Amino acid sequence: MSAKQRTARTGLSGARPSPSRLETAANAAAAAPKGGYVTEKERELAVLVSVEISGERRRLTAAAAQARAAAAIHEGDEDSGEPGAIAELDFDAALEEFQELARSAGAEVVATVVQRRGKPDPAMLIGPGKVEELAAVVASSGANLVLFDHDLTPSQLRNLDRELPVRVIDRTQLILDIFARHARTREGHLQVELAQLEYQLPRLAGKGKSMSQLGGGIGTRGPGETKLETDRRRIRARIDRLKDQLDTVRRNRRQQRQRREAVPVPTVALVGYTNAGKSTLFNALTDAGVLESARMFATLDPKLRHLALPSRRKVLLSDTVGFIRNLPHALVTSFRATLEEVERAELLLHVRDAASPNIDEQKMQVERVLAELEVSKTPTLQVLNKIDLLPADKIAELKDFPEANTIAVSAHTGDGLQALIAAIEERIGGAQAVDPTATASFRIPQREGRTIAALEAGCFIEDKRFEGNVIFFTAHGPASLLQRYRRYIAQEHGVLPVTSPAAARPRRRTQQIA
Repeated sequence: MSAKQRTARTGLSGARPSPSRLETAANAAAAAPKGGYVTEKERELAVLVSVEISGERRRLTAAAAQARAAAAIHEGDEDSGEPGAIAELDFDAALEEFQELARSAGAEVVATVVQRRGKPDPAMLIGPGKVEELAAVVASSGANLVLFDHDLTPSQLRNLDRELPVRVIDRTQLILDIFARHARTREGHLQVELAQLEYQLPRLAGKGKSMSQLGGGIGTRGPGETKLETDRRRIRARIDRLKDQLDTVRRNRRQQRQRREAVPVPTVALVGYTNAGKSTLFNALTDAGVLESARMFATLDPKLRHLALPSRRKVLLSDTVGFIRNLPHALVTSFRATLEEVERAELLLHVRDAASPNIDEQKMQVERVLAELEVSKTPTLQVLNKIDLLPADKIAELKDFPEANTIAVSAHTGDGLQALIAAIEERIGGAQAVDPTATASFRIPQREGRTIAALEAGCFIEDKRFEGNVIFFTAHGPASLLQRYRRYIAQEHGVLPVTSPAAARPRRRTQQIA
């Protein structure tokens, strides 16, 4: 084992969260396998395993070179033609990212094992010789956990489980555990547990002798069900119950959204790679006080807050879960209800870490998930965050020669936030926007409380006064909302456009997940 293959021990900080819901649910539904989730019962010392497949490297090199060439064309420079260096940088960055994933799950990384192969080994992903080396590293380091930066098939997981004396967890299982730790709402817990159980179901086979014991008894026909069949049946029943509960949550969310849409306030959704600073930006814009953390996936449950724009219009700002390289499809499916805020947004703010050396690759990963959500055509504003970590000349370059549709900001210092708000205003309420901002004076009987409340909720109100049983005020807000109550308008300030966001851009129907 070379020195480069080992990583320095990294201490953990902060209190450890409670065990995930899966530990309780899975133990009740099935016999717990050796490959489990990170718990508080013992200190987790992990050996990381990463495999670089030459075919994947060629694809990565081509994608990186293409991205760099596109950037060079945009900037008017020629490509320097060194794709190999990009591939090495991307592989090292991916390994560093996986180390951070492990730390976010509560593990201390004590060693790293890397293998480069022409193709994956079908039996154990890595070759038999590398498995022996891995076992030796585990023994010498005192590790009690092996983490693979790849998805393992059920047979690969089963074979590794037999060869290694400690638990083996693959990339998807690790990400699911992190999600379980950060879920705070009932909906978040339900979605994580559903994704975990659906992931575990095909991996029950061969998880030990206890899984094949007969479970027949008095009153049964024949020898009875095997324990494995019983476990599967129980987990499937639990999955069905979770889906029913999520359907109820989804219906409640839909009703809440319908009540919000009765007063047409546009939604602006923050999207981006995990740890790009979305929650910090969300707090800087709204003073929401949501959790800010350098840990991955610190934000799991969606947050909604009002944001006041210079035109006195209000928009709903939504903070959502971050994306990551090779985000498990099961998570995108399970969290579809949570991501509905992204699907139904009028504008997306793609928050990017300007200080990351892999900013272009991260952008492509986010865009892949957005395409899977069928929102890739939604108007998007690129937000380059963390510019306070850049050299002064680079900051000046970003501000003096900004790219099209891009705003450079620092959510930490507040630099560029006013320009960002102005850009949101232009895209939401500008003259060419779907629902431009307008102004009108109203004369409304006080008995029309719902009308008054709707206008006060969706507009900024000025010059309010009462005369008898009538209330007078001037409202600045979405033209569609003012049009809705046109019969109460006493005076229009300019020409009030006849517009409606729903009519101008029909909302997408949310795909139902079975």
